[in-house]
Amino acid sequence: MSAPTHRRNPFLGRMPLPERNYIADALRTETVGGVLLLAAAVAALIWANTLGGSYEAVRGFHLGPAALGLDLSVQHWAANGLLAVFFFVAGIELKRELVAGELRDPKAAALPVIAALCGMAMPAVVYFIVNSAGGGSLQGWAVPTATDIAFALAVLAVIGTSLPAALRAFLLTLAVVDDLFAILIIAVFFTSTLNFLALGLAAVGLVIFYLLLRKGVRGWYVYVPLALVIWALMENSGVHATIAGVAMGLMLRCTRREGETRSPGEHIEHLVRPLSAGFAVPLFALFSAGVSISGGAVHDVFTRPETLGVVLGLVVGKTLGIFGGTWLAARFTRAELNPELAWPDVFALASLAGIGFTVSLLIGELAFSGNPVLTDEIKASVLIGSLLAAVFAGILLKLRNAEYKKLCEEEERDEDQDGIPDIYELDNPEYHLRMAAIHEAKAAEHRRLAEVASARHAGDDGPA
Repeated sequence: MSAPTHRRNPFLGRMPLPERNYIADALRTETVGGVLLLAAAVAALIWANTLGGSYEAVRGFHLGPAALGLDLSVQHWAANGLLAVFFFVAGIELKRELVAGELRDPKAAALPVIAALCGMAMPAVVYFIVNSAGGGSLQGWAVPTATDIAFALAVLAVIGTSLPAALRAFLLTLAVVDDLFAILIIAVFFTSTLNFLALGLAAVGLVIFYLLLRKGVRGWYVYVPLALVIWALMENSGVHATIAGVAMGLMLRCTRREGETRSPGEHIEHLVRPLSAGFAVPLFALFSAGVSISGGAVHDVFTRPETLGVVLGLVVGKTLGIFGGTWLAARFTRAELNPELAWPDVFALASLAGIGFTVSLLIGELAFSGNPVLTDEIKASVLIGSLLAAVFAGILLKLRNAEYKKLCEEEERDEDQDGIPDIYELDNPEYHLRMAAIHEAKAAEHRRLAEVASARHAGDDGPA
């Protein structure tokens, strides 16, 4: 007798319907935001390269109460203030993934976590190798480690590729884990001299925020002013102010109780995500992506070790890291690729994750804050590296676009018109009875039409 076979766990397979609906809603908002982000980046480049003086004047303009330590430039407000909203949403996303999403089961979470970690480690290794060999600064090692989910989805929207839900969910999970470790990198490596009084008061504010949530206190007029105070204290503490947004996002409850269609975290995320994706992140891009692009600048990107390390880290490091991490995790665990997909699909998705924009620009500003010329060159390398990754991924995805469309149509088909895709009702007897009734009605109509056609044919053959 042959030895019994052990069933392997498929990954990138069909998700539960509630998870699929949540992912679809989140990615729909991110796709629209990504298109706005793309438009803002293009506008910044045009503005900076045509009216560079006015661009620098506007983003360098200071405003805010100096007595509270908040006399900041427009660019600083965008990076530390508006991105706090982005990281607040990232915190909610992470909390939900940990308690109700793909990361709640350690066995299921292992693969995307390993893939994301490898996808952050490999770009850093590539940057380190390039700069060690070329004698460049190692300060920018973290710049190519981040993935921009909104920009990646904007690329998908532009090239018209309809990725199956499982691949989009995998991309989102990678980005969530990516955001988590980017947050840790910012907190650990880019924290300036600490003001312990401000940090302590910020911690007190976070405790109050947490207690109000647990007591069930409601009302934006309570939480928004408190959040602003916590943010201002964090800004003055020396810890990057976006950490306040993450901390508050992680405190929200993201599990549903009886009678709830959405948890408080999901409800607030649904309200705030459009503000983040449609306003905060594009405005940050407008005041951060404006760098002078010329033939000489592009040449410097590919000859200077710091900038070359960023480009290769995004294009090569991200692709090899995520694909290699995914393959190794599948090879040495019980995970098995969905038979409807192929490893080239994972490779294309890994190359798409090489689009690093929002967080990469932020880390670039933090890493080389004392050198504005190099900061702009690093930004240019992020833009060029992201563009190359987008083009490469677009070509790979286009090669399988017909197959993706077929899979998406199968996922969306709802012949019985009950609002639930048919693929989720194959084990439901009522679904099959409804379909039987639909087909019987169609059959009866065709029999009637056949009789009508037969009568007409008989009439035509008769005598004139």
